Amino acid sequence: MKNRDPDENGWETSAPAWIARTGDKGDYARAHVLDKIMLERSTQHHPKNALDIGCGEGRFCRMLAQNDIVATGIDPVAAMIEEAQRLHPAGTYIEGYAEHLDIPDESFDLVVSYLALIDIDDITAAISEMARVLNPGGHIIVANLTGFSTSSAPYGKRICRETGEVLRPIGTYLEERRDWFEWDGVRVQNWHRPLSRYMKLFLQAGLKLSYFDEPEPHSGPQDRLDAYRQMPFLMAMEWQKPR
Repeated sequence: MKNRDPDENGWETSAPAWIARTGDKGDYARAHVLDKIMLERSTQHHPKNALDIGCGEGRFCRMLAQNDIVATGIDPVAAMIEEAQRLHPAGTYIEGYAEHLDIPDESFDLVVSYLALIDIDDITAAISEMARVLNPGGHIIVANLTGFSTSSAPYGKRICRETGEVLRPIGTYLEERRDWFEWDGVRVQNWHRPLSRYMKLFLQAGLKLSYFDEPEPHSGPQDRLDAYRQMPFLMAMEWQKPR
């Protein structure tokens, strides 16, 4: 893993723009849809410690720390880890890949993947690693883009000439692929995978699904609320490791 190109999916180059746009408030998906449910699910079992895989600039690690959870963040992008450590000097942040965690077995009560699965190449290895470092009885909390969202994203919006309705055509849903996306100075590759791909891998890792939702926005401008309800693009789920 050491010889892997850290910028093969664009995150190394895009890190400054991402850090500048995210801040403590986060983007729309985090601030208005996911933060509430991710924090509720992360704290309800009172974990002593947590591993945030794909922690980026460390925003969710700081949120966990504010709730008395000792959080460790891991991310392959050096600039993200440096910023996370700068903003949270008391935290532990590690430069590394989800597919090969340099962490002992059964080390954490909670593992978090907050919009990170779409960035991981070897998803089979990554989910296996998540299960390996999780304590028996512990939980994995996941937020991810929905499969129909990632499938339709490369095609953009379409307008129905008869009704003016905004449409989003679904692409080749069952075909896994990586596409480039660009917004606000960020240019990265994200993976499209059907939902069944993730579900099968978590089940194969011996985990039990204990929660699933496609949460609605709980705040934000009305036009964004209306647009989201027309085309929801986020999901959250929780998996437990048997004792």
